[in-house]
Amino acid sequence: MMGRWCMQFHQPESLKETTYRFSRLMVSTSNKGLISDTSFVGLEIGEKQEPRTVSYLLIDTDSRNSLISGLFGREYVSNGIRYIDEDSGQHVNGEFSMAVIQANNLLEDCSQLESGPMSSAESGPHGTFVGVYDGHGGPEAARFVNERLFENIKKFTSENNGMSADVINKAFLATEEEFLSLVKKQWLNKPQIASVGACCLVGVVCGGILYIANAGDSRVVLGRLERAIKEIKAVQLSYEHNASIESVREELHSLHPDDPHIVVLKHKVWRVRGLIQISRSIGDAYLKRAEFNREPLLAKFRLPEPFDKPILKAEPTILVQKLYPEDQFLIFASDGLWEHLSNQEAVDIVQSCPRNGVARKLLKAALCEAAKKREMRYSDLKKIDRGVRRHFHDDITVIVLFLDSNVVSRSSFRDPLISIKGGCGVTGNGNN
Repeated sequence: MMGRWCMQFHQPESLKETTYRFSRLMVSTSNKGLISDTSFVGLEIGEKQEPRTVSYLLIDTDSRNSLISGLFGREYVSNGIRYIDEDSGQHVNGEFSMAVIQANNLLEDCSQLESGPMSSAESGPHGTFVGVYDGHGGPEAARFVNERLFENIKKFTSENNGMSADVINKAFLATEEEFLSLVKKQWLNKPQIASVGACCLVGVVCGGILYIANAGDSRVVLGRLERAIKEIKAVQLSYEHNASIESVREELHSLHPDDPHIVVLKHKVWRVRGLIQISRSIGDAYLKRAEFNREPLLAKFRLPEPFDKPILKAEPTILVQKLYPEDQFLIFASDGLWEHLSNQEAVDIVQSCPRNGVARKLLKAALCEAAKKREMRYSDLKKIDRGVRRHFHDDITVIVLFLDSNVVSRSSFRDPLISIKGGCGVTGNGNN
């Protein structure tokens, strides 16, 4: 299986020498074309001329490794050395760790971490942005969100002269409208794009404030130090939009009082109109606009009667809160992780393990639980082909964001500017 991450590095104008060190990769730079060799280990690119931007880094894992890591030994040199080892690194407000595992034949998860400017204006705030996009029906919506949501956040932050819940809400809705426009353009030639969607979980740390926005059933959990008992406790910060939750079903009934079939229990699973478990997403045009719920869309997605208002929503539930020194780290993950680990179990793993590679530790713990539920060994689960493996666990994306209380309330143009995008569209055949 070939995993792929895309990274973008912005060099400060004052930087005269930078060294990047990678392994197992393809590297495309803005002015040197493409360097491609999957056997490279410890490849170094030294730049001693004028500062420039390294536009893209594509990292392909080898066929024996189904854990796709966003960083493989990047070394950034500027006024000292910052090391980023394997899937870990430094963001504006602390450290991070990222990992993904594939279960479907086609990886439908996308994710990103942006550290630096949160606005398209030069004078705008700096911070850290995290996005986990859990696609369904295909990777197109998650991939689209991966490209457009953060750009829209920067646009509205600039227009509104700062970060806010309203900025994030506008960015979600603008991204939704852009994707629905794409669906309309492709409808006749590619009608199945109307049935593609993505759960979207976003976190922004900016000026000592944490913003969490969620549309779908991904989850973010905070690890908070309880000083009285000297333990790290789990605090769930996101509100999930899954029909299995009674309050979600109540919301759907209140929004659609004349529809007795708005939520249906089908094969012991609650589904919206008997089709989908989530009530909010970006995409899923077939349940938002009646013009996309007809032929040539596949019959299994078509409702027996037209609808006059959207069945699903793209508007996220947003939480805004101040960060305190007791707030140690955030675990962002698609629902596949939380199917197998409780909030506290995940927090305990992060707290007890070294930061480097801790996202992988969470994935392994989830897979061990998935194997145990099927009365099999973890080593046997790893041997199962992608596609078949989807019967045991979902695609899973994990991003752990550590919060350094010494820097979380400040932002600076001197901080490393990092853009990492991962997942989506990766195919696999064969075993790990």
